[in-house]
Amino acid sequence: MLYLIFVIGAIFGSFYNVVGLRLPQEQSIVKPGSHCPKCGHMLSWYENIPLLSYIFLGGACKKCKEPIAPTYFIMELLSGTLFALCYKVFNITPNFFISLVLASLVIIIYVSDSKFMIINDSPLIVAAILIFLIKLYDIGLIKSLLSLVDGVVIFFVAYLLRAIGYLLFKQEALGGGDIKLSFVAGVALGIKFGIIYIILASFLAFPYALYVTLKNRDHMLPFGPFLVSSLFIIFLNIPLLNFILDKIL
Repeated sequence: MLYLIFVIGAIFGSFYNVVGLRLPQEQSIVKPGSHCPKCGHMLSWYENIPLLSYIFLGGACKKCKEPIAPTYFIMELLSGTLFALCYKVFNITPNFFISLVLASLVIIIYVSDSKFMIINDSPLIVAAILIFLIKLYDIGLIKSLLSLVDGVVIFFVAYLLRAIGYLLFKQEALGGGDIKLSFVAGVALGIKFGIIYIILASFLAFPYALYVTLKNRDHMLPFGPFLVSSLFIIFLNIPLLNFILDKIL
Protein backbone atom coordinates (compact mmCIF):
# COMPACT_ATOMS: atom_id res chain seq x y z
CA MET A 1 0.00 0.00 0.00
CA LEU A 2 2.86 2.37 0.81
CA TYR A 3 4.43 1.86 -2.62
CA LEU A 4 1.07 2.22 -4.34
CA ILE A 5 0.42 5.54 -2.59
CA PHE A 6 3.91 6.71 -3.56
CA VAL A 7 3.13 5.98 -7.22
CA ILE A 8 -0.23 7.76 -6.96
CA GLY A 9 1.53 10.73 -5.36
CA ALA A 10 4.08 10.88 -8.17
CA ILE A 11 1.27 10.86 -10.75
CA PHE A 12 -0.50 13.69 -8.96
CA GLY A 13 2.82 15.50 -8.64
CA SER A 14 3.16 15.50 -12.43
CA PHE A 15 -0.25 17.16 -12.68
CA TYR A 16 0.54 19.63 -9.89
CA ASN A 17 3.61 20.74 -11.83
CA VAL A 18 1.30 21.69 -14.69
CA VAL A 19 -1.07 23.49 -12.32
CA GLY A 20 1.76 25.42 -10.67
CA LEU A 21 3.24 26.49 -14.00
CA ARG A 22 0.09 27.28 -15.97
CA LEU A 23 -2.30 28.94 -13.51
CA PRO A 24 -0.01 31.94 -12.82
CA GLN A 25 0.20 32.46 -16.59
CA GLU A 26 -3.59 32.20 -16.92
CA GLN A 27 -3.29 29.13 -19.14
CA SER A 28 -5.57 26.09 -19.24
CA ILE A 29 -4.40 23.18 -17.13
CA VAL A 30 -6.11 20.79 -19.56
CA LYS A 31 -5.20 22.00 -23.06
CA PRO A 32 -2.78 21.68 -24.67
CA GLY A 33 -1.49 18.40 -23.26
CA SER A 34 2.03 17.93 -22.00
CA HIS A 35 4.49 19.24 -24.57
CA CYS A 36 8.02 20.53 -25.02
CA PRO A 37 8.01 24.29 -24.34
CA LYS A 38 10.70 24.85 -27.00
CA CYS A 39 9.62 22.82 -30.05
CA GLY A 40 5.99 22.13 -29.10
CA HIS A 41 6.40 18.35 -29.41
CA MET A 42 3.35 16.67 -27.84
CA LEU A 43 4.49 14.00 -25.42
CA SER A 44 3.44 10.41 -26.05
CA TRP A 45 2.14 8.39 -23.11
CA TYR A 46 5.50 6.67 -22.65
CA GLU A 47 7.20 10.09 -22.53
CA ASN A 48 4.85 11.21 -19.78
CA ILE A 49 5.32 8.52 -17.14
CA PRO A 50 6.18 10.24 -13.82
CA LEU A 51 9.83 9.85 -12.79
CA LEU A 52 10.61 7.04 -15.26
CA SER A 53 10.23 9.04 -18.48
CA TYR A 54 12.63 11.72 -17.24
CA ILE A 55 15.25 9.05 -16.54
CA PHE A 56 14.75 7.11 -19.79
CA LEU A 57 14.80 10.30 -21.90
CA GLY A 58 17.97 11.46 -20.21
CA GLY A 59 16.29 14.64 -18.99
CA ALA A 60 15.79 16.01 -22.51
CA CYS A 61 13.06 16.33 -25.16
CA LYS A 62 13.01 13.29 -27.46
CA LYS A 63 12.59 15.47 -30.55
CA CYS A 64 14.69 18.62 -30.13
CA LYS A 65 16.94 17.42 -27.27
CA GLU A 66 16.20 20.55 -25.25
CA PRO A 67 16.99 19.82 -21.57
CA ILE A 68 13.90 19.27 -19.41
CA ALA A 69 13.95 21.24 -16.19
CA PRO A 70 14.82 18.89 -13.28
CA THR A 71 12.01 20.57 -11.36
CA TYR A 72 9.57 18.14 -12.99
CA PHE A 73 11.41 15.10 -11.67
CA ILE A 74 12.05 16.66 -8.25
CA MET A 75 8.41 17.65 -7.71
CA GLU A 76 7.13 14.22 -8.81
CA LEU A 77 9.55 12.55 -6.42
CA LEU A 78 8.64 14.96 -3.62
CA SER A 79 4.91 14.48 -4.20
CA GLY A 80 5.22 10.69 -4.09
CA THR A 81 7.31 10.91 -0.93
CA LEU A 82 4.86 13.27 0.81
CA PHE A 83 1.88 11.08 -0.10
CA ALA A 84 3.68 8.02 1.28
CA LEU A 85 4.60 9.95 4.43
CA CYS A 86 0.96 10.92 4.94
CA TYR A 87 -0.02 7.25 4.82
CA LYS A 88 2.81 6.28 7.15
CA VAL A 89 1.70 8.83 9.74
CA PHE A 90 -2.10 8.58 9.54
CA ASN A 91 -2.94 5.30 7.76
CA ILE A 92 -6.36 5.48 6.05
CA THR A 93 -8.14 7.99 8.29
CA PRO A 94 -9.79 11.39 7.74
CA ASN A 95 -6.52 13.10 8.71
CA PHE A 96 -4.77 11.11 5.99
CA PHE A 97 -6.99 12.71 3.35
CA ILE A 98 -6.53 16.18 4.86
CA SER A 99 -2.78 15.66 4.81
CA LEU A 100 -2.97 14.69 1.12
CA VAL A 101 -4.71 17.99 0.40
CA LEU A 102 -1.94 19.84 2.23
CA ALA A 103 0.77 17.82 0.44
CA SER A 104 -0.85 18.82 -2.84
CA LEU A 105 -0.67 22.48 -1.85
CA VAL A 106 3.01 22.03 -1.02
CA ILE A 107 3.81 20.97 -4.58
CA ILE A 108 1.64 23.57 -6.32
CA ILE A 109 2.86 26.47 -4.19
CA TYR A 110 6.50 25.40 -4.42
CA VAL A 111 6.22 25.62 -8.20
CA SER A 112 4.05 28.73 -8.61
CA ASP A 113 5.45 30.92 -5.84
CA SER A 114 9.10 30.04 -6.44
CA LYS A 115 8.88 30.72 -10.18
CA PHE A 116 6.25 33.45 -10.45
CA MET A 117 5.86 34.81 -6.88
CA ILE A 118 2.16 33.95 -7.16
CA ILE A 119 -0.17 31.78 -5.09
CA ASN A 120 -3.36 31.39 -7.10
CA ASP A 121 -6.75 31.50 -5.40
CA SER A 122 -8.24 28.38 -7.02
CA PRO A 123 -5.96 25.76 -5.35
CA LEU A 124 -6.56 27.45 -1.98
CA ILE A 125 -10.34 27.48 -2.49
CA VAL A 126 -10.39 23.82 -3.50
CA ALA A 127 -8.17 22.91 -0.55
CA ALA A 128 -10.35 24.80 1.95
CA ILE A 129 -13.53 23.17 0.62
CA LEU A 130 -12.02 19.67 0.68
CA ILE A 131 -10.68 20.09 4.22
CA PHE A 132 -14.06 21.39 5.41
CA LEU A 133 -15.91 18.46 3.82
CA ILE A 134 -13.51 15.93 5.35
CA LYS A 135 -13.90 17.57 8.75
CA LEU A 136 -17.68 17.62 8.27
CA TYR A 137 -17.62 13.85 7.80
CA ASP A 138 -15.21 13.33 10.68
CA ILE A 139 -16.26 15.74 13.45
CA GLY A 140 -19.70 17.02 12.49
CA LEU A 141 -21.21 20.31 11.40
CA ILE A 142 -20.65 22.50 14.47
CA LYS A 143 -16.94 21.76 14.89
CA SER A 144 -16.42 22.03 11.14
CA LEU A 145 -18.00 25.49 11.11
CA LEU A 146 -15.81 26.47 14.06
CA SER A 147 -12.77 25.44 12.02
CA LEU A 148 -13.85 28.04 9.43
CA VAL A 149 -13.87 30.62 12.24
CA ASP A 150 -10.34 29.52 13.12
CA GLY A 151 -9.41 30.09 9.49
CA VAL A 152 -10.78 33.62 9.59
CA VAL A 153 -8.83 34.37 12.80
CA ILE A 154 -5.50 33.20 11.33
CA PHE A 155 -6.32 35.09 8.11
CA PHE A 156 -6.62 38.33 10.09
CA VAL A 157 -3.50 37.55 12.13
CA ALA A 158 -1.56 37.23 8.86
CA TYR A 159 -3.21 40.41 7.54
CA LEU A 160 -2.19 42.27 10.72
CA LEU A 161 1.41 41.07 10.31
CA ARG A 162 1.35 42.35 6.75
CA ALA A 163 0.14 45.77 7.92
CA ILE A 164 2.77 45.93 10.68
CA GLY A 165 5.49 44.93 8.24
CA TYR A 166 4.47 47.69 5.87
CA LEU A 167 4.45 50.28 8.66
CA LEU A 168 7.90 49.26 9.91
CA PHE A 169 9.72 48.48 6.68
CA LYS A 170 7.60 50.24 4.03
CA GLN A 171 7.14 46.97 2.16
CA GLU A 172 4.78 44.02 2.38
CA ALA A 173 5.90 41.29 4.78
CA LEU A 174 3.26 38.94 3.36
CA GLY A 175 1.63 38.79 -0.03
CA GLY A 176 -2.08 38.38 -0.66
CA GLY A 177 -1.62 34.70 -1.46
CA ASP A 178 0.25 34.15 1.79
CA ILE A 179 -2.65 35.65 3.74
CA LYS A 180 -5.22 33.51 1.93
CA LEU A 181 -3.07 30.43 2.54
CA SER A 182 -3.19 31.33 6.23
CA PHE A 183 -6.98 30.91 6.13
CA VAL A 184 -6.48 27.34 4.92
CA ALA A 185 -3.91 26.83 7.69
CA GLY A 186 -6.39 28.02 10.29
CA VAL A 187 -9.07 25.66 9.00
CA ALA A 188 -6.66 22.71 9.06
CA LEU A 189 -4.78 23.49 12.28
CA GLY A 190 -7.00 25.62 14.50
CA ILE A 191 -5.98 28.88 16.14
CA LYS A 192 -3.28 27.57 18.50
CA PHE A 193 -1.31 25.72 15.85
CA GLY A 194 -2.19 28.35 13.27
CA ILE A 195 -0.14 30.85 15.27
CA ILE A 196 2.71 28.35 15.56
CA TYR A 197 2.54 27.79 11.80
CA ILE A 198 3.41 31.45 11.15
CA ILE A 199 6.25 31.38 13.68
CA LEU A 200 7.73 28.16 12.30
CA ALA A 201 7.53 29.48 8.72
CA SER A 202 9.58 32.50 9.79
CA PHE A 203 12.28 30.22 11.24
CA LEU A 204 12.28 28.08 8.10
CA ALA A 205 12.68 31.17 5.91
CA PHE A 206 15.39 32.79 8.04
CA PRO A 207 18.45 30.95 6.59
CA TYR A 208 17.45 31.79 3.02
CA ALA A 209 16.62 35.39 3.94
CA LEU A 210 20.00 35.70 5.66
CA TYR A 211 21.77 34.27 2.60
CA VAL A 212 20.03 36.77 0.31
CA THR A 213 20.88 39.63 2.67
CA LEU A 214 24.55 38.66 2.89
CA LYS A 215 24.73 38.45 -0.89
CA ASN A 216 23.29 42.00 -1.04
CA ARG A 217 20.73 40.86 -3.54
CA ASP A 218 17.67 42.95 -4.29
CA HIS A 219 15.45 39.90 -4.27
CA MET A 220 11.92 39.41 -2.97
CA LEU A 221 11.57 36.34 -0.78
CA PRO A 222 8.82 33.93 -1.89
CA PHE A 223 7.36 33.17 1.55
CA GLY A 224 4.64 30.79 0.34
CA PRO A 225 6.89 27.68 0.17
CA PHE A 226 7.97 28.24 3.77
CA LEU A 227 4.41 28.82 4.96
CA VAL A 228 3.01 25.73 3.26
CA SER A 229 5.98 23.64 4.48
CA SER A 230 5.28 24.82 8.01
CA LEU A 231 1.59 23.99 7.60
CA PHE A 232 2.36 20.47 6.41
CA ILE A 233 4.99 19.80 9.08
CA ILE A 234 2.76 20.97 11.92
CA PHE A 235 -0.28 19.00 10.71
CA LEU A 236 1.78 15.80 10.63
CA ASN A 237 3.03 16.46 14.15
CA ILE A 238 -0.06 17.77 15.97
CA PRO A 239 -0.19 14.83 18.46
CA LEU A 240 3.47 15.35 19.37
CA LEU A 241 3.04 19.11 19.64
CA ASN A 242 -0.01 18.68 21.87
CA PHE A 243 2.02 16.40 24.13
CA ILE A 244 4.88 18.92 24.33
CA LEU A 245 2.56 21.87 25.01
CA ASP A 246 0.71 19.91 27.73
CA LYS A 247 4.03 19.23 29.46
CA ILE A 248 5.15 22.86 29.20
CA LEU A 249 1.84 24.44 30.22
